[in-house]
Amino acid sequence: MATWQEVTESAPEFARRVRELMDAHKHKTIATLRSDGAPRISGIEADFACGQLWFGSMPGARKARDLQRDPRFALHSASVVPNEDDPSSWPGDAKFSGRAIEVTDPGELRAYFRERGLNASDFGGAHFFKADITEVVLTRVNGDHLEIDLWRPAEGLRRFERK
Repeated sequence: MATWQEVTESAPEFARRVRELMDAHKHKTIATLRSDGAPRISGIEADFACGQLWFGSMPGARKARDLQRDPRFALHSASVVPNEDDPSSWPGDAKFSGRAIEVTDPGELRAYFRERGLNASDFGGAHFFKADITEVVLTRVNGDHLEIDLWRPAEGLRRFERK
């Protein structure tokens, strides 16, 4: 598994496009696993700081409890409706999967808040996680086909096309 820094060092242009899609909208969607193994979809905010992909949760939220019990997650950028007359103008979407690591170390949290220009006292009791990334996917339309860029730690960046 990998950090966001490892993704950016391995495939800088790919990472730049993924980050643009993730930063384009405040809200993303995260999938976690309920205690019975069923999937749960929740809205979430995510950002990049200290070489990591971070996301958080309100105190005691179900998604936080899901991640504490089973850290596997999938995170999806907001997606916009493509222009039907020009599908290639769709900016695409980005997806991450991996394991969430809850951050409880005060020094690491202070560094995160400092880099984001946030006041730690505004987040009392909140849960913060950083992503241990197993894959990153960027999907977009190119002409008459779908381009799927897939990055995994052991394999690097690969491209697939689908008609």
